[in-house]
Amino acid sequence: MSIKENHSQSLSASKIRDAALTAAMTAVIAVCSWITVPYTVPFTMQTFAVFLSLRLLGGKRGFISVILFVLLGAAGLPVFSGFRAGLGVLAGPTGGYITGFIFAAGLYWIAEKRLDRIIKVYFALFAGLFICYLAGTLQFVAVMKASGTSYGFTGALAACVLPYIIPDAVKIILAVTVASRVAKAVKINE
Repeated sequence: MSIKENHSQSLSASKIRDAALTAAMTAVIAVCSWITVPYTVPFTMQTFAVFLSLRLLGGKRGFISVILFVLLGAAGLPVFSGFRAGLGVLAGPTGGYITGFIFAAGLYWIAEKRLDRIIKVYFALFAGLFICYLAGTLQFVAVMKASGTSYGFTGALAACVLPYIIPDAVKIILAVTVASRVAKAVKINE
């Protein structure tokens, strides 16, 4: 076998491995979205899985896993909380929080080259969470207003964001910790 053939096989194996890991993390996000505690905006482990995917796979593959998750749900596979699916969920009052994960993942991917210290990692993840909260809250207010229910931005923050700040902060810390341990055990980033 020539060096060129060996290199080509190595690249193919690497691409297959990347695709498998990305698909696996897409499935993890879906499963974690099903772990739900009902509330105005349901408590799920979805946030944990999104940030785990970003830390474990890196910005590009993590971004792709989040996009795949949203696309699968949009296409009708019941991957969203409560086994819901469809464009109606994404256009509904809580859909902005789901699509907000795309923006959070995109921010992480962009910032990844500058994440040389753990404090910067946490800053990027919390900034992504803020973007997710903002996208979700803006959509929640718009959808509620369109349906005739008056929900101001402050009221929406009180109902849809404030109860989640501490649990989501814990999920981010947990995601970073778990990603570090899993990456070492499985040697994902080699």
